[in-house]
Amino acid sequence: MMSPVEWILLGFGMAVALWAQFRLRGAYARYSQVGTRMNISGAQTAREILDRNGLQQIEIYEVPGELSDHYDPTRRAVFLSHDIFHGTSIASVAVAAHEVGHALQHQQAYGPLGLRMALVPITGFASRAAMFLVLGGLFLGNILGPISSTLLWIGVGCYAVLAFFQLVTLPVEYDASARAKVQLAQIGLVSREELPGVDRMLGAAALTYVAAMISALTELLRLILIARSRDNDH
Repeated sequence: MMSPVEWILLGFGMAVALWAQFRLRGAYARYSQVGTRMNISGAQTAREILDRNGLQQIEIYEVPGELSDHYDPTRRAVFLSHDIFHGTSIASVAVAAHEVGHALQHQQAYGPLGLRMALVPITGFASRAAMFLVLGGLFLGNILGPISSTLLWIGVGCYAVLAFFQLVTLPVEYDASARAKVQLAQIGLVSREELPGVDRMLGAAALTYVAAMISALTELLRLILIARSRDNDH
């Protein structure tokens, strides 16, 4: 049975995540309908910025899904969803430039990106193990005895790793957006009048990372409260 504080933490984390998704979907719905003066696609935008920065070796690929865009530092490639790849809207140009911003970070050995890359294997393991450890600690107490408390705290530690990863992700994403806006303006891929739309689109996207961090921290705090309550019961 969850305490009122645990319910509040759970509800707050979910509400923040839903609000951020609502903002992103709203911005995308608006700016995917607004074209740019240059009338270039997201793929062309990405190629232009990459080439201007000496990154001709980085390939651009189309991937399925909506807003599934990302930069893969291990493959040194930019992946753009169908609408971003082919679209000529402010949303398409902004998102494509943002992903190229990560390639520019990689090129310049941006510290937080390097830290996030180093954390990926650890985070992958933590995300797979966390749920099993927490559930085992919560529901196998009668079978495992004191070991169940240890499992629960190890699970909490895994969630702490996930929360730290989200915290590290924030400067990486905000910096990529800042680089995108500079490149779009300097190269002249968007006009001065179009930059506020780019800013709002990227700002809404960044909110999803803020929400992910808040959700991870509230979930971590909730699990700490549960683990401490279990220890007190014993």
